[in-house]
Amino acid sequence: MVLRTRISDALKQAMKDKDAGRLSTLRLINAAIKDKDIAARANGNDDGVPQSEVLAILGKMVKQRQESARAYEEGGRLDLAEQERKEIAIIEEFLPRQLSEEETNAAIDAAIADIGAESIRDMGKVIGALKSKYTGQMDFGAVGPAVKDRLS
Repeated sequence: MVLRTRISDALKQAMKDKDAGRLSTLRLINAAIKDKDIAARANGNDDGVPQSEVLAILGKMVKQRQESARAYEEGGRLDLAEQERKEIAIIEEFLPRQLSEEETNAAIDAAIADIGAESIRDMGKVIGALKSKYTGQMDFGAVGPAVKDRLS
């Protein structure tokens, strides 16, 4: 099922269940996707953003909430940190399974071999190939240094 449809169906179900917390998070997801769709239409793309972009939006939302939860914990606001974690759980329902460290390393090695990357200059090509294939499945903040180590 298409990701947008899954989100829309979950939104409708949350309305029926009168689950206010889940409903507000799903509305935030919908709003973020629609914002990107509007920006894409302004650039001449009438179909909106592709699914890979929706996955990137969801990944960004998870990271934002993880940072907020950390900040709330440091500030002693455990109630707000817990709310952020609940939102993370809801958002992650729509993300594909995260690759393990071994799977990530294998994917990096395969991308380097496919591209024929030999030096640090090829790092952008390797990251681009990984993003096109594994968007939403790996943390690219951690992948960058790993690719750099292998190409150095």
